Amino acid sequence: MTLFKSFFKYGLLLCLSGLISEAYYAQSKPTKSNPHITKVVRASTAPVIDGEANDAAWQNATEYQLDQRWLGEPYTPQDFKGTFKLTWTSRGLYLLATITDDVLLDTHKDPLELYWDDDCLEIFVDEDNSGGNHQYNHNAFAYHIALDGNIADMDTDQQAHLFNDDLKSVRITTGNTSIWEVFIPLFKDDFDITKENKQTTLQKGQYIGFALAYCDNDYSAERENFIGSVPVEGEDKNRGWIDASIFGTLLLVE
Repeated sequence: MTLFKSFFKYGLLLCLSGLISEAYYAQSKPTKSNPHITKVVRASTAPVIDGEANDAAWQNATEYQLDQRWLGEPYTPQDFKGTFKLTWTSRGLYLLATITDDVLLDTHKDPLELYWDDDCLEIFVDEDNSGGNHQYNHNAFAYHIALDGNIADMDTDQQAHLFNDDLKSVRITTGNTSIWEVFIPLFKDDFDITKENKQTTLQKGQYIGFALAYCDNDYSAERENFIGSVPVEGEDKNRGWIDASIFGTLLLVE
């Protein structure tokens, strides 16, 4: 009887711990004023990052449009068209982006030089959805994934650095259509590129700041278009690399 009671108390404590953790996230509201809240369903099995897009997690995931013109002149669907899906596990976010682009351009061979002027996928993520400035700090991240797979963002020294060891990305292109599959771990504001950083364990009810964008350049010295996933108010829509308040908000659900 004593042994039974011990197991019962232990099990009750574990249950209460889980309920408290879920209640904490469920009662937490987005910490910035943003109406763009997207529910992201948990994957029972994490997608394999191989660019094949045939994982069970993607089959019923909601598909969203990448269609907000942040920079550049109007474009045609033949020039650019983009959609994306999201899912999550406790380890991080998973992204599947399908991009149609008639010209793939990568003229800057140095992955830390003017990478935003080449074709690239840009992932904006804010671990605690706090919004605010992140230009030269890790309040949020703006990962630029180049055609050659290099992943760049600014660091606290105000210089670009590679984050290839943090994210995992695979792109497969057939004709004009590229499938990008990406695993995105989340880190807190005290991220230090010189150290080994602990990833955030994601949980149901958690809010995360997020936006996706694509830099499109066909033949110009600078990118011709910058297309995002969320509408941005005002004339200056190219603010995501500085201000996390323009991101949308993800709500993690089962």
